[in-house]
Amino acid sequence: MGIKVQTLVLATALTVAAALPIQGLSQVAAGDYFTVQQARGAPTVALGGTVIPYKEVTLAAQLPGRVKYLAGIEGDRFKKGTLLVALDDSELLAKRNQALAQLANADAQLRAAGVKYTRELYSPQSEAAPGGMGLPNLFDQMFTQPMESFSGTRSRGVERRADLYNTGVQITQAQNSLIAARSQIQAIDAKLRDAKSVAPFDGVIMKKYVEVGDTVQPGQPLLDFADVEYLQILVDVPARLRPGLSEGMMLQAQLDVGNQVVPVRVAQIFPMADAQRHTVKVKFDLPQGVSAPGMYAKVLVPDFTAPARNYPVIPTSAIRYNGSLPGVYVVGPDGRPELRLIRVGENLDGGFTSVLSGLSEGERILRNPSAGIASGWASSSGTTAPR
Repeated sequence: MGIKVQTLVLATALTVAAALPIQGLSQVAAGDYFTVQQARGAPTVALGGTVIPYKEVTLAAQLPGRVKYLAGIEGDRFKKGTLLVALDDSELLAKRNQALAQLANADAQLRAAGVKYTRELYSPQSEAAPGGMGLPNLFDQMFTQPMESFSGTRSRGVERRADLYNTGVQITQAQNSLIAARSQIQAIDAKLRDAKSVAPFDGVIMKKYVEVGDTVQPGQPLLDFADVEYLQILVDVPARLRPGLSEGMMLQAQLDVGNQVVPVRVAQIFPMADAQRHTVKVKFDLPQGVSAPGMYAKVLVPDFTAPARNYPVIPTSAIRYNGSLPGVYVVGPDGRPELRLIRVGENLDGGFTSVLSGLSEGERILRNPSAGIASGWASSSGTTAPR
């Protein structure tokens, strides 16, 4: 986006300016003058925003405990997977050892129940003799047990099935105890993982909320971790300006430090406007290495709801900064340059810049003033031409 400069009009202006002779500036060629022209386009609105990291997370405590380890301080950089914060896990380790002992007991019970089931399957206790040796025992097996089965007072098959069922229940109970012990160990392992906070991506510690020795509770923030390699500008855009933006659009932004103007790209437009302020959050991608998180920046957003305006357009090379104030050298009727402060707008295609105030159409300026030119005079072979 931006105000499009008509190349043909500018070329004609350069030709006209070159044909005008100027007195008193022997070191300045005629082609170094530029006649200010007007360019028509949609006005822009400067909206303030904050530079934010591309990704930022707040690591919080998942269980109560005492902080026993911190990886570093604000500004320290860490790779993905690096341990950042660790809580004391002595109690959890003791519970895990207890669960391991219960697991071993459940495993022993399962093996014992399996042996008992196998014995009942191949050597049923219901068919065993009541005890003793010799004639009474033999008489009992040959006469007493068959008579009990024949008369219906005792069923050896039912007793065997009951014994097999009981031993099967013991196996099932042992298996359940084994599963419960393993589940308890898994739950403790999960808490042990929650006792440690690792870096989810490559980034920098932005802020610490705790120190080693502090006692924390679940949900309490531990530190802020962010990826500052890529930065964005978060701006609250008025709802009336939202239709003029689309993802991928290139705009201009002015940074608070040094008033540096950089290109930005519309990265994300939030789908819903704020019900109180009637603004829409928009994120703009910044070039790498031009700012830092938390700084202030202004984005020039086009306002298509306002009538189009005419802006003076000048070459960017004509602008000279006196401290932090931009200015240009305007050629007066007597042919001498006069420094005039201006208010610059946005950078345009082809090396031109729009001017918000300070210049009018038709005025002549120095296209690329040299270091020896000052207000009202010009350097010429070591001499000066005063007013």
